Order: sequence, then structure tokens, then C-alpha cells
Amino acid sequence: MFVRRKPNKIGTTSVQVIDKSHRSYHVIKSFGVGHTEVEIRRLEEKARHYVLERQGLANSLFEDEEEIKLESFLSSLSNSQLQVIGPELIFGTLYDRIGYDQIRSTMFRHLVITRLFSPGSKLKTIDYLFRYQGVSYNISKIYRFLDNLCHRKDEKVKIEDDLKTQVEAISYARTKEVLGGKVDVVFYDMTTLYFEASDEDDLRKTGFSKDGKNQCPQIFLGLLVGYGGYPIGYEVFEGNIFEGNTFIPLLKRMEERYKLNCPVVIADSGLLSKKNIQALEAEGYPYILGARPKNEPESIKKQILDGHLKYGDVIVINKQEKTRLIISMTEKRASKDGHNRERGLLRLQKRVASGKLTKSSINSKGYNKYLKMEGDITISIDMEKFMADAAWDGIKGYITNTAHTAEEVIENYRNLWFIERAFRLNKSDLEVRPIYHRLHNRIEAHICICFTAYSIMLEMERLLKLHYSSITLKRAQEITYNMYQLNYSLPNSKVVKNQVLNMDTEQRELYEIVMNRDNL
Repeated sequence: MFVRRKPNKIGTTSVQVIDKSHRSYHVIKSFGVGHTEVEIRRLEEKARHYVLERQGLANSLFEDEEEIKLESFLSSLSNSQLQVIGPELIFGTLYDRIGYDQIRSTMFRHLVITRLFSPGSKLKTIDYLFRYQGVSYNISKIYRFLDNLCHRKDEKVKIEDDLKTQVEAISYARTKEVLGGKVDVVFYDMTTLYFEASDEDDLRKTGFSKDGKNQCPQIFLGLLVGYGGYPIGYEVFEGNIFEGNTFIPLLKRMEERYKLNCPVVIADSGLLSKKNIQALEAEGYPYILGARPKNEPESIKKQILDGHLKYGDVIVINKQEKTRLIISMTEKRASKDGHNRERGLLRLQKRVASGKLTKSSINSKGYNKYLKMEGDITISIDMEKFMADAAWDGIKGYITNTAHTAEEVIENYRNLWFIERAFRLNKSDLEVRPIYHRLHNRIEAHICICFTAYSIMLEMERLLKLHYSSITLKRAQEITYNMYQLNYSLPNSKVVKNQVLNMDTEQRELYEIVMNRDNL
């Protein structure tokens, strides 16, 4: 006796047990008709069991029968039943833990988690969601969602209906919770994000690019964070705006919304302007800003240089009633300043030797300040000015109206690296730029998705540090790539079940860290 498949004319297959003991085929028993390969294999399994019973071997070959069943089941599995579950299991849990599950949008959730797992264009997002999540989206549907995710300031939309507002509120609430219930120090900085396009509009403008993409239209992104880089809020500005004009509007918006209670404001020298300082003082904000000692009045510059500062020295110069200029000298900064000056000189020498410099090159931008024009046509390098600049190597200045000691001011200012790191994470890990969108609302939506993803990255990093894990943030992202779930149904059941496959040591550690309910 043996088991036979018999194809039918209508595209189905019958499974039968056949006897050929008398030189002719005889159907002993038919087990039904299968429409799919899985159904056919199940029928074959029943038929083989029947043959064993007829031969009196069912009991003695029980283990072989179990192996046959297992092999039959395993052979019925396909790649489509394996699902990458890591991103949703890990990042989705953090998404909910922070509070973003309050946002009633499945698509927003998918876009954020995909940005953490597989950053790229929205077309790549669609491909990922279909391949790994079994979710099918039409690109037009995504674009329509982006059009309504964030709203322009001139659109008449209730503030509570704007998803950007919801995201900022949830992010700030989490930041405040992590920082012990209060935000007494805020850091502000901005960066440029360029577009892979040549056309300008009311938002995308060419201007000075911090990415070195001066030929590309760009926007400015202003970011306000708390200690540790935990997010508070952000704002998108036109690509040709003056950096110093971006700070106060965002700070006042956050103050009005969250009652920040005048935290210490820390920012770099790009925001150092009389107008900004007056606005900060008028609102009662204590501040620590990067200073520009070379731009101070001659009397102050003379006081700094006549001090013959040595490495590690710090001096304090009282400017006004409550304002102090703090000057420090460090060997590390001196080395960096000297290296940059020498490199700038080499570039200038090459340009002078090329003979392509014109009168328009004589300006105070960068190292062009060392150029001078002799007669009507000769352009050369002013080496005396170059050497005189060496006296400033290693000198860093800070303007403050706080009562902090000079050392505390310097230490607080150094924490600006939190926000510099925030930009680096967004640009490298989350690939926030280049931006391929053209419409204003879609650009705002893209930034909002990246801002949310950045908040989840910080939460992940916080938990890894809290549990003293050796897993890095980058490694944690990679680990999720190979965390799988099997979707299956048993041979005698049509109910689809899910089973997360066993994890390796690193994956199990990451999973337990994220799922730990004792996390703050």
C-alpha cells in the first residue's frame, strides 16, 4: 500500500491510499480533495497514518510518525509566515511607554517606527511595511496623511488638533518626568537641512548651510532640549533667516504652553545679539551664551590679552550691573584653534597662487579676513594679521547674567553637546536630511516624525544606561533586525497563531530591559 496524489481537472488534488498487490491499482480509501499545498500535505499525513495502522506498525513506529507530522508541518511553512517583530516589539513598546499611543493614528506609529528601523524615503517605508509588517499603504494615502499631520501657522486649525502640538506636549511631559519633575535648564541651537532640489519657495531658501550645501535650498531647524538632550520643542524656519531671530519666538511659545518658570537658557554665540539679550532680560530669563571676545571693545580686548592667560586660567570681567564676561584658556582649544588657522592659511595660499581671487574676496568672512589688496590688482595674505590672531588661540568667552561661579558657567555651557548630539543622531541615524518633500505641510510632517523617533532613541539609551548594559544604541537598533515571529496554523486547525521565535543572548537582554515595568 502507498499514498498517491491524483490531480483533478478542476485544479484540485485527491489523496488516496492505493493497493497494488494483484498487479493492478486498487483504491482502498480516499481522504478527500486539497486545494492548496498545505491542505494536500495534511491529507497525505492522514493517509500515511492509515497505512501504518493497516500494517500493524502504528504503535511501533509512533516516533517515526511524530517526525513525519513535524516534517510535514515544517514543509508547509513559507517565508511569508515569518515576520520581523523586533521594531514593533522594542520601539513600539517605547512609543507606548512615552505616551505617543495617545495619538490615535496607526499610520503615524508605523512611520515613526520605520524611521527608527529603516530610515529612507516614503516609498522605501511602503516597501518595508509591506514586506515585514504585512501592512499595505498607497503612497497617495501617505502623502494625504502628511498634508494633514502638521499645519502651517496661517491655517485656521485648533491648536489641540495639530499633531505637532500633541507630539511636543507628550515629549515635554516625558522630559519633565525623567528630569525629576522640573526643567530648570534649557539648551537651544539650530541647524540647516537641505533639499535635493533646485527650486526655492516661501520656506525653502538658499542661505549659509551648516552642511556645506550652499547651492541647495534649505530650511532652518531650531531645537530646544533639556538636560541630557531630552526634547522640549522645535520650530522650522525659512532657509535664509538670521539665526539670532529664531530663538525668542520658540522660547516664548514653550514658556506660554508649559509654564517653564524661567529656566537658565544656554545657547552658542550665534544667538549673541543685543536684541536677544534685551528680550531675555525683559522676560526675566537667566542665560549663559557663547561670547565673541574678538568683537568686544578695545578696552576689554586689551584687558584679556594683557592678562597673559595660561592654560587653565579663568578671568571674570563685569560688563554691566548683572552681566559678566567670563574668559577661559585651555590647551585643547588652543591646539584646535591653531590647527584650524593653519589649515585656513593653506587654503588661502592656494587660492592666491591660482590668481583667481577678486576684490569681492576681500571681506571678513572666515579666513578671508587675512587677505589684503595691494595697489589695484595685487591680492596677498596679511601675515602680520595672521600672526596676531595666534594670541587668541585657546581663549573662549561666555556671557551670563546668572549668579553661578565662573566654573559653573563653563560647565553648564559645555553641556551644549547634548543638542549637538541630537542633531548628529537625527542627521546620521534617522537620516532627517536630505529632504525630498516639496510642500510646506509635508516638510513639517517629516520633521515631526523624526522628532518623535529621536525621543524614542533617547528613551532607549536611558534604559540601557539605567541597567548598565554593554549594548550600545546603534547595536540595539541592529538587534531588532533579526527578531522574528512565526504566524502559523496547526494541521487540524484553521486558527492562525503567533509565536515569537527564541532570542539570542543580546536580544533577550534588550527585550527584558525594555519590558521591565520598574523603569522610571
